[in-house]
Amino acid sequence: MTPEWAHNGTMSSVQGSLFLSPAQVAELLGITPEEVVSLIHEGRLRGTRLGEPASWRVEKQSVRDYLDDENEASRRHALWHQSNVASLPEIWGSNVTF
Repeated sequence: MTPEWAHNGTMSSVQGSLFLSPAQVAELLGITPEEVVSLIHEGRLRGTRLGEPASWRVEKQSVRDYLDDENEASRRHALWHQSNVASLPEIWGSNVTF
């Protein structure tokens, strides 16, 4: 894919680029760009400041890794919740309803 000129006058290629802007990541994740920068500061996303003036850029692979981690955390939470609910009738007897 050939690079395209972005609105700020820099060259970027969305599919070919290794980095995304906080606004692009925010749109993908359904959060604000400020929350994206907070995730960078927390170490949950890998980002760096590039350009002059320096602005945040987030590694695409970092976004994939973040989504994988969030998916795994949700899966584990659901399994934990399911195991706790499933075991309550066994403890209290079968006459208990929720």
